[in-house]
Amino acid sequence: MGKVGPIFLNLLLSLCLAMPMVQSTIEGPEIEQWFQNLHLAKQKLTRLHFYFHDVVLGPSQTSVGVARAPNTFKSPTLFGLVNIFDNPLTKGPEPTSELLGRAQGLYGFASQEEVSLLMSVNFVFTSGKHNGSSLTVLGRNPVVHSVRELPIIGGTGVFRLARGLALAKTYFINTTLAIVEYNVVALHY
Repeated sequence: MGKVGPIFLNLLLSLCLAMPMVQSTIEGPEIEQWFQNLHLAKQKLTRLHFYFHDVVLGPSQTSVGVARAPNTFKSPTLFGLVNIFDNPLTKGPEPTSELLGRAQGLYGFASQEEVSLLMSVNFVFTSGKHNGSSLTVLGRNPVVHSVRELPIIGGTGVFRLARGLALAKTYFINTTLAIVEYNVVALHY
């Protein structure tokens, strides 16, 4: 395993022991009962609107590079760069706006022809009626387009078995920060 392996495992164990355990709101029998009654459930439609704040530089950085190809910074599209993020989701575009949750995931610059990301993100809601629930998005995000459509491939909590789409529109961008407006439509049970 080398020297890094045991150090990493000890660090991970220390973090797990130091953090309080979060009690799940869902127990095994409840999930089983939910599935047994699924055929009786009515499909719901939920529309959401929020802002995603991706801070790539500075003291409040929320997105960090974790991998790159040898020629990434020679590529006009940053092909091969991979970032992992834990970004705030807010009600309005201002960073001080009400916090609705977090966007947690990764994106990789996946095109050699235009700036386009492969995004894998969980929208984790931490307040309001969706508190404790999440939506999962996996798809192509051609960031130079004015509006991008990304597929919702799943969800948890109130968004179990979700599918739908997330429309992304850049609200503001500079060298340290991107604020993206999201309009989401999700079908779920």
